[in-house]
Amino acid sequence: MAELNKMRVAMPEQPADKRVTNFDEVALGYTAEMAEKEASRCLNCKNMPCVSGCPVNIRIPEFIKKIRENDIEGAYKIIKSTSSLPAVCGRVCPQENQCEARCVCGIKGESVAIGRLERYVADYMFNKETTEKAEPNGKKVAVIGGGPAGLTCAGDLNNLGYDVTVFEAFHIAGGVLSYGIPEFRLPKSVVRHEIENLEKSGVKIMTNMVIGNVLTIDEIFDMGFEAVFIGNGAGLPNFMGIDGENLNNVFSANEFLTRINLMRAFDDNYDTPIYKFSSVAVIGGGNVAMDAARSARRLGAEKVYIVYRRSEQEMPARKEEVLHAKEEGIEFLFLNNIKKINGDESGNVRSITCVKMELSEADKSGRRAPVEICGSEFDLDVDAVIMAIGNSPNKTVVSACEGIETNRKGCIIVDEETLKTTLDGVYAGGDAVTGAATVILAMGAGKKAAQSIHEYLQNK
Repeated sequence: MAELNKMRVAMPEQPADKRVTNFDEVALGYTAEMAEKEASRCLNCKNMPCVSGCPVNIRIPEFIKKIRENDIEGAYKIIKSTSSLPAVCGRVCPQENQCEARCVCGIKGESVAIGRLERYVADYMFNKETTEKAEPNGKKVAVIGGGPAGLTCAGDLNNLGYDVTVFEAFHIAGGVLSYGIPEFRLPKSVVRHEIENLEKSGVKIMTNMVIGNVLTIDEIFDMGFEAVFIGNGAGLPNFMGIDGENLNNVFSANEFLTRINLMRAFDDNYDTPIYKFSSVAVIGGGNVAMDAARSARRLGAEKVYIVYRRSEQEMPARKEEVLHAKEEGIEFLFLNNIKKINGDESGNVRSITCVKMELSEADKSGRRAPVEICGSEFDLDVDAVIMAIGNSPNKTVVSACEGIETNRKGCIIVDEETLKTTLDGVYAGGDAVTGAATVILAMGAGKKAAQSIHEYLQNK
């Protein structure tokens, strides 16, 4: 039995041959019996190293102990005391690099499946939890951006009694949770549920509010808000500047995924136009590249390639997502880079020209740079290309506000301890500050900013 406890309880999944035909969630979740068995593996360490690995400091051993005691409501209360979006985090956080990476059980076996247990608790409490409204303190705070950073900041400030309004540019809140992450990884019903819970607790959300166009930050202050948090993410897609990027059927991953996730192009009941391609090349190696490739496969592409200029070991995507992509027939071209995109006489994508790469000797930081192998160019026949090489912050907000400084990449400059910008009363966090990163890191920033805003307004 001790040997068995070294291995985590496997998560039930849709088989690969079935799931490539639908956009339903791949991971099916633990049963009560599975969750209790996995929870029993936790050693309940006194120093709790897993907690220090969580950007929002969930009291992990405590909530897992409640699962073992079959007190799922108690487990949920512990998680919710520090995390505004448990059903989301349990699905998309890179736990393997954070809390689970520090789990003592991982030394001689597999770490406890903390993320899967968090998801189990959140799903169990779906529509069971009650919301409580904090006693109002009479102060108003504005949050720009309804993504993970903004929603977390809004939730924490709301719990402290502030009158919080979220200004969201899209017609629905959620940010990357709504437009970027596919249904098969994060069902939109889960996102809507988490947002509705925040609204029930008192958070106001105003959609179709492009701050910088509809309102400036100065005008927000004129409306009676005493502090502002900017968490508008990094929604400006990057391109490579290579020949052929202006051809038909070259997409940014943002556009491609937004059509699918926010506009439901995969659903025949919606009129969102999206062409069904037969052969697709996705450029990049992060989670967004995996999402785009797996979505293209589900839309009917027979061949989907991921072109990544480094080796698999350097690939930043989650190992689970890479494994799922391989199971679904995605072909990985590691140590390859795209040189140009070739078109036909009608201006449509016909093929891409790639070049093979090799890694140089490690530099002082230990990183090995990819270097082209001369004479190794080859053409790959595809009829669509999706660029998934990262995003930059959109400048609409900061360009309409004097006094906020940004760096050369367009990221907002903040004090690392408080997340205060160079403008008094204005704080920022998440991808708007760091560039494109993870959901949980954005949530951690939103949490830190909420505490800083609270201290600022109390002292004021």
